[in-house]
Amino acid sequence: MGRSEVLMERAQKVIPGGVNSPVRAYSSVGMTPRFIQRADGPYIYDADGNKYIDYICSWGPMILGHNNEIVREAVIRACENGMSFGAPTELEVQIAELITESIPHIEMVRMVNSGTEAVMSAIRAARGYTGRDKIIKFSGCYHGHSDGLLVDAGSGLMTAGVPGSAGVPAGCTKDTLTAVYNDLSSVSALFDANPEQIAAVIVEPVAANMGVVLPKDTFLSDLRKLCDKEGAVLIFDEVITGFRLAFGGAAEYYGVTPDLVTYGKIIGGGMPVGAYGGKKEIMEMVAPVGTVYQAGTLSGNPIAMTAGLAQLTILHDDPQIYAELERKGSRLYTEMAALADTYSRPLTVNHVGSLGCGFFTDRTIENYEDAKTSDTAAFAEYFKYMLNHGIHLAPSQFEAMFLSAVHTDELIDETLTQFEGYLQQA
Repeated sequence: MGRSEVLMERAQKVIPGGVNSPVRAYSSVGMTPRFIQRADGPYIYDADGNKYIDYICSWGPMILGHNNEIVREAVIRACENGMSFGAPTELEVQIAELITESIPHIEMVRMVNSGTEAVMSAIRAARGYTGRDKIIKFSGCYHGHSDGLLVDAGSGLMTAGVPGSAGVPAGCTKDTLTAVYNDLSSVSALFDANPEQIAAVIVEPVAANMGVVLPKDTFLSDLRKLCDKEGAVLIFDEVITGFRLAFGGAAEYYGVTPDLVTYGKIIGGGMPVGAYGGKKEIMEMVAPVGTVYQAGTLSGNPIAMTAGLAQLTILHDDPQIYAELERKGSRLYTEMAALADTYSRPLTVNHVGSLGCGFFTDRTIENYEDAKTSDTAAFAEYFKYMLNHGIHLAPSQFEAMFLSAVHTDELIDETLTQFEGYLQQA
């Protein structure tokens, strides 16, 4: 029995399921999770000393690779001044200035501690600004685990939200309406059925929690027009795409301007950070200026702000990073699709920039219903093969692959070699 198996046995006695976040349990692939000891550059090492090329990158934020020297040294220096103050610091001002000066659609920004908190707070601000209660989200898009967003679509688009988790009272989701991603008519129908009641539409501009599902050509711009027409706030949940597709995220990449945007841990160099920001008139609804309450003792933590400022400064000052990520992502994902085709395996590969996902189906993937046609048993076999051959992937068909700036062409070659090996033996 390896160290990971021993640690999992211990963990299951004191932690629900042995993990502190469900997808880490490896339950969908029928394995024991690898307990990680350390990570460096494009590699991650488990408790038994096994080395893997990592395509999780801590679920996205390690865009510069693990343990980046500049970020690490900045954090070490910051720790010498103290771990937490619960008071304003210059670092908070500096990172907010960098974001607002570099991203036109963010006029003000508020730091929080996670993507879940960022989304919850942005929706509250949108409701306070509009004086309306209802929101529209999309089936298959994940916006954190706050009560009002853990919603299934129910029996039809016109129904009120049905809780998608035990412990969520029906009253918490009654104002959450669910539409179909990439289907503008489903959004219009909800506006028609709820006139002047919808505060906001929240969307992952690239849906990256049902695999990777790209927006159709005019989907995002049409959402923008519809929200303008209906007086609703358009919120881009860029917890995954923010500062990854471009410095200005998917909004910059696709040229569509949201009213509010939410970010996750990438702005903290992987530390527990989130943020929401956007139009000044909406953000000034937030306390202490306005009447929308949101607070956090650890918000703007000096260590997290130091890591974030160091990482964002590198990304801001070197746009070639994004050009290279685009090139390497296109190469990896395009060649994966070509190999699957060569071996006549059903695989649909969706990708944009450094994000990608291979769905084990021959169906075009445009929404959650399409994604659910994937052969999850085939994915599990693929995952096991790749992990056993040194490739660390997310243990779920419905998660993304992430490239970092330090994934070289040689590592992509190795990944493709192992993928071909899987296809040959499958």
